[in-house]
Amino acid sequence: MAADPHKLFEQWFAEARAAEPNDAEAMALATADAAGRPSVRMVLLKGHDERGFAFYTNKASRKGGEIAANPRAALLFHWKSLRRQVRIEGSLAPTDDAEADAYFATRSRDARIGAWASDQSRLLESRALFEARYERLVGEFEGKDVPRPPYWRGYRVAPERIEFWTDRPHRLHERRLFTRAPGGGWTESLLYP
Repeated sequence: MAADPHKLFEQWFAEARAAEPNDAEAMALATADAAGRPSVRMVLLKGHDERGFAFYTNKASRKGGEIAANPRAALLFHWKSLRRQVRIEGSLAPTDDAEADAYFATRSRDARIGAWASDQSRLLESRALFEARYERLVGEFEGKDVPRPPYWRGYRVAPERIEFWTDRPHRLHERRLFTRAPGGGWTESLLYP
């Protein structure tokens, strides 16, 4: 048994980055609207530490609206090549502007312009319209820095539960559950598969 699920995640994540052929950072993000209707999609992990697991999106997107209405989420990493999963549940909070700016600056110029061009999750009349909008913005930003749009931000899931699942023969899988204790710290339990 380990006392710190973040250290165990760091170890598993490093192994996944070495073994997974595509996107070890890919995680399913499940949110729900104010009425409790669930929604799930794949996003990329862009940072993790003891505070939680960070990703970035347009706050006016469907997921951004769901986060504003119901700031709780579940994450799932599935590393098929390692036959492992990590499930995380917790509350959501925005990253600060400095952190969002710093991450946005690491994106390619084209991706930064794409963030300005996209009305994420809104109906799109045609692909040609989107591409023309993107090209117009390429011209507008020519020779200039591309700042983070005001509607583009990061969110962090502060974990309350982290489950590590390992495939075992005969469906006798191993499930290790870490639960945030009141006042901090973690308790660890085993779950039946």
